[in-house]
Amino acid sequence: MITLKRFRRIEAVMRAEGYGHMIEWSEAIPRPAHAETFAEQAVYVICNSGMMNRVAEPIFNRCMAALTNGISATAVFGHPGKAKAIDWIWGEREQLFATYLAEADPMNFLRSLPWIGGVTSFHLAKNLGADVAKPDVHLERLARRDRTDTHKLCARLSRQTGYRIATIDTVLWRACADGLLDSTTYEQHGWKAAFNPKRFLSRI
Repeated sequence: MITLKRFRRIEAVMRAEGYGHMIEWSEAIPRPAHAETFAEQAVYVICNSGMMNRVAEPIFNRCMAALTNGISATAVFGHPGKAKAIDWIWGEREQLFATYLAEADPMNFLRSLPWIGGVTSFHLAKNLGADVAKPDVHLERLARRDRTDTHKLCARLSRQTGYRIATIDTVLWRACADGLLDSTTYEQHGWKAAFNPKRFLSRI
């Protein structure tokens, strides 16, 4: 089980290796003040959907450069479905942002956007300042081992640490993505086999 003590061990290693800014950033994510910020976050999540971040990041940057210069995302992104969705969201950003702000159920609204699904809606909500966890593959593996779900796992650690639920999610996801905690090994064999600071440090 990922106890408070174990979470603090993860946090300590990550802070020691320069990840403290990530925690502070997650603790202070503001709600978007402008339609452009709302649309940019949606574009970011669409680009990252189904891709590793290191692959998606340059695609996202190319899309934003194109959009802000009045060029279609289809000119720089070879995925026709995603590029079309990005163009539509950017073109309708003012109305979409106004609707988002007025929505009684913003999560349901985010799920209605093209190429934003049940899981990615939580990713987008987090980036828009909502205090939620994204049940992605890493977090779901951790939760299954602990006989719970992503939301309950992060909510428990949030109560114990004082961090936002979204911050707990960010720390655990980054620990898994960067190799400090192997989520597959954790689900199958538990903490002792999965938590490996030496492997993590050798990759930095």
